[in-house]
Amino acid sequence: MKAMILAAGLGTRLKPLTLTRPKALLEVQGVPLLALVIARLAQHGFTEIVVNVYHLADQIVAFLEKYETQSGRLGLRLAVSRESSLLDTGGGVQHAAWFFDDGQPFLVHNVDVITDLNLNQLMDTHRSSNGLATLAVRERKTSRYLLFDPQDRLCGWQSLQSRETRIARAVEGPMTPLSFMGIQVISPVMFELLNASPPFSLVEAYLQLAAAGQSINAFRANEARWMDLGRKENLDQASGMFGPDYFNTAKVSES
Repeated sequence: MKAMILAAGLGTRLKPLTLTRPKALLEVQGVPLLALVIARLAQHGFTEIVVNVYHLADQIVAFLEKYETQSGRLGLRLAVSRESSLLDTGGGVQHAAWFFDDGQPFLVHNVDVITDLNLNQLMDTHRSSNGLATLAVRERKTSRYLLFDPQDRLCGWQSLQSRETRIARAVEGPMTPLSFMGIQVISPVMFELLNASPPFSLVEAYLQLAAAGQSINAFRANEARWMDLGRKENLDQASGMFGPDYFNTAKVSES
């Protein structure tokens, strides 16, 4: 199975830590965030992984080259999608379309997200659906929500901070606001339907596709532990939420 890790961002919320080190290589319990995500993907059977890079890209490329050659990593293919300017999440995935040439659904995972979400169940749910994408979501207080209809299909987006609501398509019945977990499965046919020019976000792409009548589906994962490590205070708290075993597994995988 193939996957993509989104790691090109500037990490502005983590400054000054990210002035000299990319967010992907910041550590929790001595393990770089990128290593944590790679280890999780490998544990779930993903053997081909592409990472997009921009900010301090050479550091990430050097890390991946070393990681791929370490013992215990035979059969793991790590590739790089280098961006000459920031393309945002949607543009970044579109730029890496060459990697997903087998026509099979692939998983996309933010580098600054850690979770014990069952990635195989997410993949299976997508394969059994007729949707272009399946988004891992949960009930959580946040400032921005994705809105889903009673059939768990994306129909809009809402920002509590700006008080903006975008409705992609009309819905009969109540809409449910859910928090996006930064993990999704995408069918490559989506590339043929996108007409946006980078930079653009995946959420923007999903809203446009939903408005055009395509199915973008929710995968509810309220039971999964989850944390956004894009803020320094969350980096400090991650060990307490997930415990040492979560990080030790990645350490063993990396050695």
